[in-house]
Amino acid sequence: MTRLKRWPGWVLLFLCIVGLMTYGSTKDSGARTPEERIEEISKRLACPVCNGESVYESQNPASAAIRAEIRTQVQEGTATDDQIVAYIVTNFSAKTQLVPKTSGFEALVWVLPAAALVCAVAGLAVAFRRWRRNIDTVPDDEDRALVEAALVEGQEGSDP
Repeated sequence: MTRLKRWPGWVLLFLCIVGLMTYGSTKDSGARTPEERIEEISKRLACPVCNGESVYESQNPASAAIRAEIRTQVQEGTATDDQIVAYIVTNFSAKTQLVPKTSGFEALVWVLPAAALVCAVAGLAVAFRRWRRNIDTVPDDEDRALVEAALVEGQEGSDP
């Protein structure tokens, strides 16, 4: 009977994993044209003058200069997207990145919430399993005797 209760959870987990792997393998791997690449890099960088706008959205002259530099480097074709972003960060402003790096200390921004979620789900699973074990216990004769004694004591205390 317990095996019958467990299999739907495993099937659901398997379907979720297969779905996520399918989505991940068919996801677009990045920009295909130089224009798309310029747009992607521009969206990763914040305007050094404006608040809350990316270089892609901003019409500020500083953002226009950054977009021109990105276009120049993409057309040269020698630098990767990360190298272009690093160049812009060092030459234009230290606060231009909108998206944290995926390595080093800044990777914790991505990893810590996921790790906290996994720990929370594991903790809940352990707690639910313990609660379930406690619920499934059957009272024995000693437990019944305690309840009877409490009921008798309660009735005697309520009589005036």
